[in-house]
Amino acid sequence: MLKRAILGLEDGTVFFGYSLGAEGETGGEVVFNTSMTGYQEILTDPSYKGQIVTMTYTQIGNCGVNDEDTESSKVWVNGFVIKELSPIVSNWRAKKDLDTYLKEYGIVGIRGIDTRALVKRIRERGVIRGVISTTDLDPKSVVQKARNIPDISKQDLVSQVATGEIYYWDIGDWDLYKGYRKRLNDRPLVAVIDFGVKFNILRRFVGEGCRVAVLPPNLPFEEIEELNPDGIFLSNGPGDPKNVVYGIELAQHFFGKKPVMGICLGHQIIGIALGGRTYKLKFGHHGGNHPVKNLITGEVEITAQNHNFALDPYSLPKEVEVTHINLLDNTLEGIIHTKIPVMSVQYHPEASPGPHDSYFRFACSSNSR
Repeated sequence: MLKRAILGLEDGTVFFGYSLGAEGETGGEVVFNTSMTGYQEILTDPSYKGQIVTMTYTQIGNCGVNDEDTESSKVWVNGFVIKELSPIVSNWRAKKDLDTYLKEYGIVGIRGIDTRALVKRIRERGVIRGVISTTDLDPKSVVQKARNIPDISKQDLVSQVATGEIYYWDIGDWDLYKGYRKRLNDRPLVAVIDFGVKFNILRRFVGEGCRVAVLPPNLPFEEIEELNPDGIFLSNGPGDPKNVVYGIELAQHFFGKKPVMGICLGHQIIGIALGGRTYKLKFGHHGGNHPVKNLITGEVEITAQNHNFALDPYSLPKEVEVTHINLLDNTLEGIIHTKIPVMSVQYHPEASPGPHDSYFRFACSSNSR
């Protein structure tokens, strides 16, 4: 017998389905991801901390899960929503099925609901909080619990996902026959400030010949300077960038002293540190199919995205040049500073399993366009 489950949204909308993963109850901000593949990478992306992720693709679980396709050491999503769970795992690298994987990490999910209706509701209503429960099936009770969930902008999520100590990373890109390859590099040394960094960002830096030191986000500036890095990289991460005050101060400290690069949350932090403002998108960008235009070259890259906040281009000082825009809604996707070596992009050039149109970003200098 399948165990019943319920998803209640703060606006009173309720979906009944069946339990996926662990039994229990969980809440968070409900978002949807349009990627057709890569659900294991999505589950383990620290940027999803505080959120319940809905997959728009109709059948999930076909590939099972393995020991390699992870973006961190654990599953970070608050909950998981799918239409149909594949009864068959068809991948030679699979070690277990998706349902078992979610159970092992205590992740509560729901399956068998109309995900199209849910996505349509999110698109119309905008950001919405929700609760998944297998223990409380009373619609009014679950909806009220959703309304009581703290706003994600009022939570310090970065401190929950970032490293607490310095470590060095030496694993590069994946090889079909050998798996992930270790590579011992000497220079250049990239100091990665971990706000919730994805493993594939680290792999890409190593693959391009960099030595990588991953640092806690609140490490004193003096300790970073003692490492004498060739560049500072601000990583992706969860939540509202305005809450990451220590990251904003760190970026400002190193502007003009070291080349500074950022991705996603790191991009937003750099924008704020330069004097810009951020705002929350109606329902965010989450998926592997967003076209981004390079305003300098006119080229278009298909990109992976995962963010709920964006930089306001009209708030940036004149020394900051907008280099990329999202062709779906014209939101800002990349900037450079015209006088000091600073660049950042909102999308994820390291995307795994893809697209890989933007892989070259890791081989470029800090003032590359």
